[in-house]
Amino acid sequence: MRNIFLVAVFVISAFTANAQEVNWVSFEEALELNKKNPKPIMVDLYTDWCGWCKRMDATTYKNEVIVKFINDNYYAVKMDGEGKKDITFKGRTFKFVQNGRSKYHELAAAILNGKMSYPSTAFFNQEEQLIQSVPGYQAKEKFEKILAYFSGEAYKNTPWKDFEKNFKSAL
Repeated sequence: MRNIFLVAVFVISAFTANAQEVNWVSFEEALELNKKNPKPIMVDLYTDWCGWCKRMDATTYKNEVIVKFINDNYYAVKMDGEGKKDITFKGRTFKFVQNGRSKYHELAAAILNGKMSYPSTAFFNQEEQLIQSVPGYQAKEKFEKILAYFSGEAYKNTPWKDFEKNFKSAL
C-alpha cells in the first residue's frame, strides 16, 4: 500500500513539474527584451478583486496550447490595473492615482483609453505601439484565435471575421 502511495505521489509530481506556465515579465522587462529580440507584447490587465481575472488565470492561462503560443510569440506582461509601481514608457512616467474611492494606474488607463474593464488584454506590435485592447474574460477557444490574429501581420490586412472563419485551431 505504501509503495502504491509513493508511486502515485511521484506520478502526480512528475505531471506538475512538466506543467508549462506563461513566462510573465514586467512591462519594463518586456521593453528591454524587445530591444534585443523584437516580438509583440501582450499585456494582461487585471486587478486583485477581479473574479473573472482569477478565472482566466486558472483556465485560459493554464491551457498548454495557449501557454506555448504565448511563450513562443509574445513577451507576456501581467499588469495590475491598480498597481502602485511607477512605469516609464515612451519617455513618460506613469503613476498610481487615488481619487477618492477610485484608484488606477495611469498606464492601464492609457492602454484602456479610460475604459477600465478587467480583465482586458492589450496587444502591442514589435515597435511597442498599441494595436488594440480586448476587454473581458476570454475562453481558450476564442483567445487562441485572438493571440494568432495579433501575433503576426493578419491584423494589418485581414478583417477579423475572415481570419476567424479560416482559423485552424490547435486545441
